[in-house]
Amino acid sequence: MEHLAKSYGPLRAVDDVSFTCQPGTITGFLGPNGSGKSTTLRMLVGHTRPSSGSTTFDGRRFVDLPQPGRVVGVLLDASAQHPGRSVWETARLASLVVRVGRERTRECLAAVGLSGVMRKRVGSLSLGMRQRLGLAIAILGFPRFLILDEPANGLDPEGIRWLREFLLAFASHGGTVLVSSHQLSEIEAMADQLIIIDRGRATNARSLLAEVQDPVSLAVSENDQVLHQALLSSGITVLSQLGTTPLRAQTTTADLGRLAFAAGIALTYLAPEKVPSLEDRFLTLTSGEYAGLSSEQLFHAASGEPRQ
Repeated sequence: MEHLAKSYGPLRAVDDVSFTCQPGTITGFLGPNGSGKSTTLRMLVGHTRPSSGSTTFDGRRFVDLPQPGRVVGVLLDASAQHPGRSVWETARLASLVVRVGRERTRECLAAVGLSGVMRKRVGSLSLGMRQRLGLAIAILGFPRFLILDEPANGLDPEGIRWLREFLLAFASHGGTVLVSSHQLSEIEAMADQLIIIDRGRATNARSLLAEVQDPVSLAVSENDQVLHQALLSSGITVLSQLGTTPLRAQTTTADLGRLAFAAGIALTYLAPEKVPSLEDRFLTLTSGEYAGLSSEQLFHAASGEPRQ
């Protein structure tokens, strides 16, 4: 997307957002409630008209694709499914739109674990099961792109793990995924790129993602100079200058320990460097307008107890 913007009267809901999602990657799209995240996704798939800017899939706008479902799989709101229809009826109607047969419909329902509930009414399903149904519909047309807004909502821990593995497999086969989520630990575990939107403005937080994903180890040895050279010779990035204690290396403690042992270097200290989590960094970047009371303020407000 390039210079995408959306205004509602004087309110600038989305302001000059530009980024690209590459094939074979997962892009995490994060932002607090009201930040413009869902509006951006709706513009991306033609549900909301942008005030300016453009979005394309392989150079073509979503609305110009002859068969959009064959190119882009979309899940924006699982609650929009008709509650009175069965799981099978809902999926089969969608399959007629993208022109795939009954066998493909059954295949997609099986892929998301809904084979046993095809006769159930959508209204009787849990939110997590409706999310799975929405994902089954999104993949009916063998799309190359997936656009998902909070697909983990309502999923239990097993379902969240299943979703992560599904999206990683989709990307590993060349698919392109853009996914928004409040499950920051899940985004951290699978995203190749991170876009943070706050008050309508987006930032590519590539360096932030690298900081939380790439392990850094701290070490002190009886001969730091020899350890420093051994790490460099093994292709490991040393982040600290020679002579600085402790030595900081971009690797796991297990790998650093094995290397030191193989080189005959005795370590007197070895530990992972503690870095702020993705959640900590995200809250720091988006704090301010959306911040609520502190825990202490909230306690006093809820209890009516006067502050000391």
